[in-house]
Amino acid sequence: MKSTQTSGKSATAAAEKYDGFTDEERSAMKERARELKATGPRGSKAAKPDPEAEVLAKIAEMTDADRALAERVHAIVRATAPGLTPKTWYGMPAYAKDGKIVCFFQSAQKFKSRYATLGFSDQAALDDGTLWPTAFALTEPTAAAEAQIAELVRRAVG
Repeated sequence: MKSTQTSGKSATAAAEKYDGFTDEERSAMKERARELKATGPRGSKAAKPDPEAEVLAKIAEMTDADRALAERVHAIVRATAPGLTPKTWYGMPAYAKDGKIVCFFQSAQKFKSRYATLGFSDQAALDDGTLWPTAFALTEPTAAAEAQIAELVRRAVG
């Protein structure tokens, strides 16, 4: 009978070649599943979680640098587009219009990237010709960056 065991070395090599989801991506998908489950079936009389409190809790969990950026983005979005509803989306602070995500903040820590990102979905009205950016790297909450964020959010909600 042929053995199906592999040596530790070949198992490690196989794991290094795996092209599937990263641990961070799996974690984000699990968070999204929890978010969907928490909203419950439509018409449910169960108490719904406070979406703004959930967003603020996610921001509080971030590293200092990411938290400073996320707090500023949150304040800018709430002041610029009070009609957007804060909610978590894949475990990230996000803002929705009519239940659809318009923009979101992705911390650098979330996917072990070099910088935090402010992203916009296809629901955002940022269209400009045949090519336009939908995500912006954030490194520091400067006055100029904050003004640009406010302008992008204004454009996004049309």
